[in-house]
Amino acid sequence: MTPRSRTRPRRLCQEPEAVTWAREKSGLTKRALADRVGISEQLMGEIESGWRSATPANLVKIAEALNCPIVVLERKRHAAGVAPSKDAPGA
Repeated sequence: MTPRSRTRPRRLCQEPEAVTWAREKSGLTKRALADRVGISEQLMGEIESGWRSATPANLVKIAEALNCPIVVLERKRHAAGVAPSKDAPGA
């Protein structure tokens, strides 16, 4: 049997670093946030690391639990065919 390899999702609903930043700012552990959202601590870790995409419903719950606007946690989208500016944050 061939070992299975994991691949990251092509598209993420969330910006993993933003979720981690907001969680740490709120003083919550991954476990505490996962409990508030109703998901496993493992899934919360995978969402923060970018290995799994949060469902839109879970992203709303995460934003509510962290008392932050959902737009802070959402993945930033760029217009098709337009590269982000080199001066843009994160570029």
